[in-house]
Amino acid sequence: MRRVLSALFMTALMVLAFAAPGLAQERLRLSTTTSTENSGLLKVLLPPFEAAHNVKVDVIAVGTGKALKLGENGDVDVVFTHDPALEDQFMAAGFGANREKVMHNDFVVVGPAADPAGLKAAQTAAEAFQRLAEGKASFISRGDESGTHQKEKALWKAAGVEPKGAWYVPAGQGMGEVLNMADEKRGYALTDRGTYIAYQSKIELPILFEGDPVLFNPYSIMAVHPAKHPHAKYDLAKKLVAFVVSREGQKLIAGYTLHGQQLFFPDAR
Repeated sequence: MRRVLSALFMTALMVLAFAAPGLAQERLRLSTTTSTENSGLLKVLLPPFEAAHNVKVDVIAVGTGKALKLGENGDVDVVFTHDPALEDQFMAAGFGANREKVMHNDFVVVGPAADPAGLKAAQTAAEAFQRLAEGKASFISRGDESGTHQKEKALWKAAGVEPKGAWYVPAGQGMGEVLNMADEKRGYALTDRGTYIAYQSKIELPILFEGDPVLFNPYSIMAVHPAKHPHAKYDLAKKLVAFVVSREGQKLIAGYTLHGQQLFFPDAR
């Protein structure tokens, strides 16, 4: 009997020894804009991928400029951002591969309900930003080279304004923090609609300008190119890209709502 138990014990050890590598969970590093995290989307989008591939996705949420720089330096395996011009540069320099359009929403300008700068009367985004400068009401800028900051700079340029003075506050913070600062100061801010919806119940800043086509906000995902960084987990990154633009991934994006409002609109399927 003792010999039988000993043999069974050794067999069990051998099974565990062979099974352990298969049970080990891989890690994938994703840099992305703060809006995909602050909106809550990643908590819905990533778990099915992680379960299907036995992988943990480590998210680094920063501005788009910093997210792409992390990919350029080989510090992450995949990037998920929202600035087409910066993404074009990233791809042209050979740092990215397998770029795919994922989804879109739009930017809006929020501010105090009293609207001292008169944005509600503006006909275009350029006029809205001219009114902000003329009114010198507090404006909280991301100030972090994020996709939202890049859009804001383009809007100031279109308005013919160089923002400066005590009324203009570069925060150097993510979108959620900027919305909280604008709420505390009763100031204005440019925000993506997804993060605004996620924070809508926490702040008292209505949307005061929206609807200009220049406020379109597209998101893309791309793997870090293995030719630039051979250590990057390219095969696993390709699987995440494929999942995000798959029918399942796009359905998750389309179905993600808060307060009865859809935050992002799929572009891949």
